[in-house]
Amino acid sequence: MSILPPRITVALSVYNGERFLAEAIESVLGQTFEDFEFLIVDDGSRDATPEILQHYAARDSRIRPIIRENRGLVASLNQLLEEARAPLIARMDADDLAAPTRFAKQFAFLDANPAVGVLGSWTTDINEVGAPHPVAAPDHPVTHEDFLAAIDRGQPLLCHPAVMYRRDIVRSVGGYHAAFRHCEDLDLWLRLATVTRIANLPERLLHYRHYEDQVSSRHATVQQVGAAVARIAYHERLAGRHDPTAQIEALPPIEQLDALFGREGIAQAVRARVAPGLLYSRSGLRDEGFDILLRYIRDGGDRAGLWRTVGRLILFGEPARAASLAVTLLLD
Repeated sequence: MSILPPRITVALSVYNGERFLAEAIESVLGQTFEDFEFLIVDDGSRDATPEILQHYAARDSRIRPIIRENRGLVASLNQLLEEARAPLIARMDADDLAAPTRFAKQFAFLDANPAVGVLGSWTTDINEVGAPHPVAAPDHPVTHEDFLAAIDRGQPLLCHPAVMYRRDIVRSVGGYHAAFRHCEDLDLWLRLATVTRIANLPERLLHYRHYEDQVSSRHATVQQVGAAVARIAYHERLAGRHDPTAQIEALPPIEQLDALFGREGIAQAVRARVAPGLLYSRSGLRDEGFDILLRYIRDGGDRAGLWRTVGRLILFGEPARAASLAVTLLLD
């Protein structure tokens, strides 16, 4: 007698995630909706992650751990997409907490709304100890029409670990693209926006954790540059032009973006979008983001608040960069 596949695959990729992993797994195992498999890729962790996964796999047969060498997040997400046995995939990260009714509510909505291919939810933002973390950004758009408007406004669209999507639709657009490292989810949503409807439940079904060592903090510049390029590629597709990012494994340096897209102004547009977002980023002001900011100023970019950034650099222990920014503001 054949065994029916689960109705949901929970897909989690983890790398050195021992700090919060057990809590994340417990939040999944505590769901009121129980018909799922829990597929977890350990992407070459060097901490206690494999032992934690083996412990939980022995305890609950729904957990399918894949423990292998490091290949990176995009490769892991695409592996999860291919190995999933369910038609619906619920994304989850190793440092977040799913509310007990998350899967039940998302499954019910997608079952009742077959035109919706991707469904997120609002989130509760917490810090590393689980206390409230203040966030100034607006809640994610609820309807597909609001989603499209949020793209044009440059606002947040979906919280990746709060998303449940239809596996076949995501596979139909090629899954996650390697070129958009650290913002592979945004690129995917922008590609899906023209082939399916996307929505968010206006309920806080995930506790999203913020802490200094998370990927979005450590790789702020790469993430923001990739996000800016993804939005430009989205508008290229809408205009009926060729999207050159679809066939590449990595984005070129900003200076080469005009050549990649075949027209002038792309590099300048990317700097103009990225620079304002780096003004409060400790990592961004310490890495190549600082050079992007200087070039943005020299190209005539808005200088509002940049003298405060000089002071912020001093507080960050970067007096040489503070002096360089001050000179640029005075002379250019």
